[in-house]
Amino acid sequence: MTGRGRFIVLEGAEGAGKTTGLVCVRRALDHHGVRVITTREPGGTPLAEAVRELLLQPRDEPVDPLAETLLMFAARAQHVATVIEPALDRGDWVLCDRFTGSTYAYQAGGRGVDGEVVRRLAELVHPRCWPDLTLFLDVPPRTGLARARGDDLFEPDRFERERLAFFARVRRAYQERAAADPRTVRIDASQSPDRVREELAAAVARFAASAGCSPRAAAAT
Repeated sequence: MTGRGRFIVLEGAEGAGKTTGLVCVRRALDHHGVRVITTREPGGTPLAEAVRELLLQPRDEPVDPLAETLLMFAARAQHVATVIEPALDRGDWVLCDRFTGSTYAYQAGGRGVDGEVVRRLAELVHPRCWPDLTLFLDVPPRTGLARARGDDLFEPDRFERERLAFFARVRRAYQERAAADPRTVRIDASQSPDRVREELAAAVARFAASAGCSPRAAAAT
């Protein structure tokens, strides 16, 4: 396959299993012989990672929802301009942990920022850079938070300290966008890890086939 690469995003709230999911998706893409870079949001560049620290660090000062949204897009502008767009233009595939779908879910759905503000900022920051495939790991908030908080090394960031009602709004926003976007595949992340991996791999295989990529032949034994 030649030409512009493909942009794949993994979305989901806390405890959905995105870290394991990224590994699974990366392996599935490698199996189809495409060049892949893996990145994350907010972050992906030194400057964007510094903004990430500002956004996630717990603080006594309340953060205005619009200020939070603008910081998200500031990091995204740098990320898109210096990492994502150049990679896609080279013909590489980009696998990203979160993108603007998270802003619709967390800032519009969770915080109550006007969705039109998010849309206009997205059109300004990445007018031609939208996911070709979004894999949405959907899990009930209670389940996801119990998973996340069950980790002995868990140290909640500023978002993870929110109440259950916040994450219920986040999930509802994710679900509404997934239902309206034919490029989004919803996967029930409350299933067994093996079943989630199977569904992720199947979704990637279908997408890769639609892009003209064939799986590599198994090595002879």
